Amino acid sequence: MQAAGEHLLSQVTQSLLGICTGIDLEGIRSKLSEIISGYDIKRIETDQTHPDLQEKIDLYLSGKKLEGLSKVTLGGYKIHLRIFAEHMKKMVEDVTTADIRVYLGRYNNQKITTISTKLSVLKSFFGWLTAEDIIPRDPTARIKPPKKEKRLPKALSIEELEMLREACVNVRQRVLIEVLYATGCRLSEVHAINRSDIDYNTQSCRVIGKGNKEREVYFSFKALFHLKKYLFTRADSEPALIITERKPYRRLSQRGIQREIKIIAENAGLQKKVSPHTMRHTFATLTLNNGADLVAVQELLGHENPATTQIYASITAERKREQHKKHLVQ
Repeated sequence: MQAAGEHLLSQVTQSLLGICTGIDLEGIRSKLSEIISGYDIKRIETDQTHPDLQEKIDLYLSGKKLEGLSKVTLGGYKIHLRIFAEHMKKMVEDVTTADIRVYLGRYNNQKITTISTKLSVLKSFFGWLTAEDIIPRDPTARIKPPKKEKRLPKALSIEELEMLREACVNVRQRVLIEVLYATGCRLSEVHAINRSDIDYNTQSCRVIGKGNKEREVYFSFKALFHLKKYLFTRADSEPALIITERKPYRRLSQRGIQREIKIIAENAGLQKKVSPHTMRHTFATLTLNNGADLVAVQELLGHENPATTQIYASITAERKREQHKKHLVQ
């Protein structure tokens, strides 16, 4: 009999010896050996994931890919589920609600958003397996998401935006600031834009957002001016809108864009943390402060849920003060 089967047999008989007396261990061992011989048993090492769990993860990701989830979303799901599988040495059907609570409890010292994301991925995974009748029950069904911290998005003021513009040391930096701000795009969306995507007649381009959904975004006159200036300096054949500064020229990575924005913010002397997503927050906040329609801003940002856009509308304390001062009948 294979080594894994022998090891299992020894563990079972030793366990019985510890809890039972006056039983025929040799007879039990002989019968168990006969049963086990009909199975291909493999021991799961401590540094391995359970093959059943890994198989179900691969099946889930394939199913979600067919449903049209973006590569970015699928990549995030894959990372979270890999970490879960490394911790959970069980078959999928054997995973309990308590197991998941213990797993999530390991991240108590991290942000609520991190725990929420991990639970959301697990709910999607087990919910899909249950809906497909691959497992009989969903162990995450009774776990409620943690209450989210009500933190307001950190948008830049008009003065801080101007400070960023003035701090740019080359035309590529200026293009990044103007395009991120004018379009309100996510980092992944700006990263994926090609030169041929831009329609100069309508001052717009189409981007692929979350859920693989396409939408139209618009450039300002400033953004187009600096973009044309930047593209005029390029003699490469790279289709990407934003490229590296050195040969071989290639699309500037998302990490590269983040690094560039950080450098600009440091040059501007801004104390707050500035990222590409800060520019998206700034676009939403300043346009709403300037009287933009909430539904229009929702469409421009690519928000599926209006409540997400509503967050920006609720943070405009300065505008509320202005409206009170302007419209209150004395």
